[in-house]
Amino acid sequence: MRRLSTINIAALALGLAFLYLPIAVLVIYSFNGSRLVTLWGGWSLRWYGELFRDAAMLESAAISLRLALISASAATVLGTLAALALARERFHGRLLFAGMVYAPLVMPEIITGLSLLLLFVAFNFERGFWAIAVAHTTLTLSFVAVIVQSRLATVDRSLEEAAMDLGCPPLRTFLTVTLPLIWPAVASGFLLAFALSLDDLVIANFVTGPGATTLPIRIYSEVRLGVKPEINAVCTIMIAVVATGLVIASLLTKRSQARQDRGALGARL
Repeated sequence: MRRLSTINIAALALGLAFLYLPIAVLVIYSFNGSRLVTLWGGWSLRWYGELFRDAAMLESAAISLRLALISASAATVLGTLAALALARERFHGRLLFAGMVYAPLVMPEIITGLSLLLLFVAFNFERGFWAIAVAHTTLTLSFVAVIVQSRLATVDRSLEEAAMDLGCPPLRTFLTVTLPLIWPAVASGFLLAFALSLDDLVIANFVTGPGATTLPIRIYSEVRLGVKPEINAVCTIMIAVVATGLVIASLLTKRSQARQDRGALGARL
């Protein structure tokens, strides 16, 4: 095994510090007992208590969670169907369809938000909770499609063909053969869509309306007036939720891969 050199270790340490040191500082200062966020006043859970007594912040958090669940679920279904069409079908306009699906990946969010705002105004669609849900679904389904399509490219199509040769209809083939093989990618796409929706500020700011203030919008509006200690607490909770989801997804994916490896080994034996 090749040993890491001093330069490589230093570069790795600097890279990790650049990525995670600000997050670590935020988490540590969420337990700061002082009202001044830059002055350490000892360890305390005071601001978590204050956070759970902040009705406006809790309402915004509930709105963001509902939006993330709804938009991630819709994006997972639509993105998986789009990935199936791109990976399994050959049809006229396929290149145009692929470009339309993947456009949000490279489109600046401010342009996407403005375009959706003009669309909702043109169709007299009320801005608010459901407008944000549609916008987040539009943004995140392309990420799901990319993840699922990459997994479909590695699936052995002979398994699906064998099932259909034995009389299994296409829908049942997908549910009993294809979906179990690609479900880790589908779950990963759902979690990514959930995190993107929970984090989005720019697009939501364009299409939001009365009674639909998401948590990022609430945090941004309060930070403009000065950072409060409760902001550190709510951000720490968001980090914990996302990190827990990623760990669970990694464990499930690893378990699924190990099960597939054991199955393949048993088939060879």
